[in-house]
Amino acid sequence: MTAAFPQPLDGVVTPRFAGPVTFMRLPQIEDATQLDIALLGVPFDLGTTNRAGARHGPREIRNMSAIIRRVHPVTRVEPCRLCRVADAGDTPTNPADLMHSLQLIEDRVAEIRAAGAWTLSLGGDHLISLPILRGIARATPGFQPLGLVHFDAHSDTNDTYFGGMRYTHGTPFRRAIEEGLLDPKRIVQIGIRGSLFDPEDMVWAAEQGVRIIRIEEFEALGVDATIAEARRVVGDGPTYLTFDVDSLDPAFAPGTGTPEIGGLTPREAQRMLRGLRGLNLVGADVVEVAPPFDQSGGTALIGANMMFEILCLLAEARVASR
Repeated sequence: MTAAFPQPLDGVVTPRFAGPVTFMRLPQIEDATQLDIALLGVPFDLGTTNRAGARHGPREIRNMSAIIRRVHPVTRVEPCRLCRVADAGDTPTNPADLMHSLQLIEDRVAEIRAAGAWTLSLGGDHLISLPILRGIARATPGFQPLGLVHFDAHSDTNDTYFGGMRYTHGTPFRRAIEEGLLDPKRIVQIGIRGSLFDPEDMVWAAEQGVRIIRIEEFEALGVDATIAEARRVVGDGPTYLTFDVDSLDPAFAPGTGTPEIGGLTPREAQRMLRGLRGLNLVGADVVEVAPPFDQSGGTALIGANMMFEILCLLAEARVASR
């Protein structure tokens, strides 16, 4: 492969504890015209309604991603041999202004997309998915609503919080459906669980056609049948993938803003992600890693590994789109 394909530092040449701290030890290249896939940090958590800290997620995921090697252990995919991939730095944010931050994130994603690259974004709380989807739509001629594969403990389709606040990490996919960014009949949510604010919390989403797979149904179906159902729902159309680390049980991922017991294991999540190979993916994010709540770094390590799983999917999808 040509030198135009950026490669990570080799862990048997440069020790993992040495060198610049970037996603997967790749070069930092902010000019998206040089890239097929931009690994983009989104250090934002103004949408958090309880335990803040996800603004520190991109930095710690970068640190823990030093352990990631070049080749997927099962599929043998080498994403950096298929596509030009690099760390594109962080989106600008305004830590004192939520709405300004949303615009800044949208602008940066639209800029990257217009330059010809796709984004794999690392948050940040789950509200970041909304400006990312807006940025994709803005830069895509003839944009049509996307499908969504959504791993999470929460549906994130609430309407408002605190007497009218429409933009929190509990509302992004309601707003995205309302804005025509997502096709609700092509949305599948996997791992949903936990207590509710109100018995009607997820009624609106179900009425729109969102396929909600609660953790109890996941247990009954098993991994393979859940994969099949997800693939059925999103079909062949363009699809976004979002992975909230709180989809995992807090025994594995305690460093998150809204932990819910009884969740997925990292192994189950890996198997499901691998089962999405071949979908028409056009972008993705990993969100809600909050390092202050896990000083061991284990939650960020999981985030880094889920990032790699998704990068392999995106790289193959990008090649298929050419």
